[in-house]
Amino acid sequence: MQFRSLLATAMLAAVLATAGNAAAQSASAPLLPGSEFYFDEDPRTRRAVVAIDGSGDPLVQELLQVIQRDPRAKAETAQLAHIAMAGGRPQIGRELYDRVIGQMDSNDGLYRAVLWNYGWDLYRIGEYDAALAQWRALLQSRRIDADWMPTTFAMALWQLGRKDEAVQWYAAAVRTEPAKWSGADRYEALLPDWRAEDRATLAEVQQAWVADPPDWG
Repeated sequence: MQFRSLLATAMLAAVLATAGNAAAQSASAPLLPGSEFYFDEDPRTRRAVVAIDGSGDPLVQELLQVIQRDPRAKAETAQLAHIAMAGGRPQIGRELYDRVIGQMDSNDGLYRAVLWNYGWDLYRIGEYDAALAQWRALLQSRRIDADWMPTTFAMALWQLGRKDEAVQWYAAAVRTEPAKWSGADRYEALLPDWRAEDRATLAEVQQAWVADPPDWG
């Protein structure tokens, strides 16, 4: 989806004129697994935020109209942020995501899904450190040992050159589900929503794990 129409762009500018900015989070501190196993399926996190069905400019304009009527329309703002990021407007997407995150705390029912999606949208435009900051916030928000964490953190940390940390996280995936993660041959089935290049990055981590598997504890 793209922001093509001049009307949609003008409406969006009006919406963003009142947008607040959330505080940036640092992802630079060492990040290592805090648990031996990660079994929690965490369904509240791994989901798209879709307030309105549709596509293209009609969907963008409908979302904008809702947000103009209700500046605290969190699901609509998050959905529009994702569309902006995917449509080549990362600055707009970041501003919208920061706006909705600034309206939530970790107890909000949308909080985990919004941060998870924001992280992926940032990752897909190569902003690996910023993506890691969103996912790290999920790790720290409450005690959930989610099954998505080991592979996702491993991939992001590897992209940042933090290879020892990446291998530690990959080892957590193997400890949790050795039949799934000991090899890289099932990645396409296990990670169908990942791009081929993301699975290739994880395969590099897997090879580093094979070469020197770390001990737990």
